[in-house]
Amino acid sequence: MKMISYSLSLVLFCFFITDCWSVSPGANRNRNLSQQDKEYLFPGTGFFSKNRDPLENDQAKAWFLEAEEERKKGNSRKALSLYENFSKRRSDYIFKKDKIEIQVGPESLYQAAILRESRGDWQKAFEHLKLIAEAYTDYDFERVTESLMRIAERLAKEKLPKKWGVFPRFRSGTQDRLRLNQIAGLARGPKFAPRALMALSEIAIKDNKEDEAVDALERLINLYPDNYLCEKAYFQLAQIFENRVAGPEYDQGATLKALNFYEDYLILFDELPPKSKHESIADYKVRLDESNARTQIAERGRKKMRETLAASKVMVGKYIEKYGKYYLTHWRELGNKPALQFYNEAITIAPESGAAREAEKKVADLRGRNE
Repeated sequence: MKMISYSLSLVLFCFFITDCWSVSPGANRNRNLSQQDKEYLFPGTGFFSKNRDPLENDQAKAWFLEAEEERKKGNSRKALSLYENFSKRRSDYIFKKDKIEIQVGPESLYQAAILRESRGDWQKAFEHLKLIAEAYTDYDFERVTESLMRIAERLAKEKLPKKWGVFPRFRSGTQDRLRLNQIAGLARGPKFAPRALMALSEIAIKDNKEDEAVDALERLINLYPDNYLCEKAYFQLAQIFENRVAGPEYDQGATLKALNFYEDYLILFDELPPKSKHESIADYKVRLDESNARTQIAERGRKKMRETLAASKVMVGKYIEKYGKYYLTHWRELGNKPALQFYNEAITIAPESGAAREAEKKVADLRGRNE
C-alpha cells in the first residue's frame, strides 16, 4: 500500500510540474510586464498612493451606461465627467448591447474626446485619443488615428477656440510638431504616417525649424517611398537646401544637395504618382495642378543651382591659377592642370551658363600659354 501511495504521489507531482511549465515563466513575466506598462499610462486615483489597478467591471459598466444616458439627454457636462473616469484607470471590460460588442474603456475615452473637441478643448481631446492608441491596441485603430490626425491639423492650422468662450488659447509650434511626430510614430502605415510627416514638415518650416522639417521629409521618403506625398517631399527638400545657398563664394554643400534633390525630383516624378486610395478626387486634382507648378519651379531651381556651382568652380580655378604655387606640392610638375580641372568641371556642370563661357576662355588662354 505504501508503494502504491508513493507512486500516486509521484505521478501527481509530475502532473503538477508539467502544468506549471506548460507556459514558460518568461512568457508569463513578459505578459505581466506588458500589462503593467499599459496600466502605468494611466495616472491612477488617490492622493498619497496612486491606485492604477483596472476598474471593477460592475463599476465600469455602471459609469458607462450612466454616461450614455446623460449624453442622450443632452447633459454633456455630466456625461463627460463620467467618461473621463476612464482616463485615470484602465478598464478591459467588454459587454454586448443591442448585439454590439462594446469595449468600455476605449469607447468611453473616445466619446470623451468627441465631447472635448465639440467644446473647443482640442488639446485634451488629443490626449484622450493618444491614450487609446497607446493603451488599447485592440481597439478600432483607424477610427482613433483619423481623429488624432484631424485634431492635430486643427490645432496646427485653425484658430483656437476661446476657453469658456472668454479666454484666448495660444498656439505652441513645439506642441504642434510633437503631436504630429507622435501620430507618425503611432500610425505606422501608408494611410496616416506620411500625412502626419508632411504636416510636421510644413509646420516646422513655418516655425523656422528647418532641421526638423528635413528630418520629417527624409523619414517620409525613406519609410514610405511609394507614397504619393514623396513627390512633394523631394521638392520641399530641394527648396530647403536652395534657401541655404549663400552664393558661389561660399561652401557648396547646400548647393549640391539642392541640385541632387531637384534632379531626383525631375527624374523620379516625370509623371505624377497616380491617385491614392487614401486620397479624394478633389485632393488629387489639386495635387495635379500643384505638381505642374512644382515641376516648372524645379527646372528653374536645377538651372540656378548648376550655374551657382559652375561659378564656384571658376572662382576656385582662378584662385588655384593665381596662388596654387604657394601651397600646392609639386606645383611645377602639375602646372596648370589643377586649374584646368576646375574650369572643365564648370563647363560640364552648366554648359550654357556665363560661368561656362568664362571657363572656356580661361581654358583656351592656359592651353595657349602651354603651346
